[in-house]
Amino acid sequence: MIPFIRARLENGFTRFLLVGGMAAAVNIGSRFFLSMIVNYSVAIVIAYLIGMTTAWAMFRVFVFSDSGRAKSVEYIRFAIVNGLAIAQTLLVSLALADYVFPAVNFEWRPGDVAHVIGVIVPVFTSYLGHKYFSFAPAK
Repeated sequence: MIPFIRARLENGFTRFLLVGGMAAAVNIGSRFFLSMIVNYSVAIVIAYLIGMTTAWAMFRVFVFSDSGRAKSVEYIRFAIVNGLAIAQTLLVSLALADYVFPAVNFEWRPGDVAHVIGVIVPVFTSYLGHKYFSFAPAK
């Protein structure tokens, strides 16, 4: 079993999913607390920024090789990719919570379920963006 686990952890996408999952947990967890003090949309955006910064720090250590760029440049590139992902997250979360779930009478924690789904949606586009843009080797 250990060789199987080791082989999976050598795969960059698997590490991306594990680390991204941890950052997503930070994102979702912080959104629960933020929702106590700000409205749902604002809480999603702030939580996303908290999760994004957590992801950047962890991806640098556990997933991607050193790009050779300054950390500030790398973070800006990372933020650009995440800017597209936050738009996906927000649109999916709001569409589900405000339109889809009410239309199908889904009533069990619709905002929470919508947010979790919204966080999952940009996984693949983000991986490609980070691999080939955020953390791509400097030329």
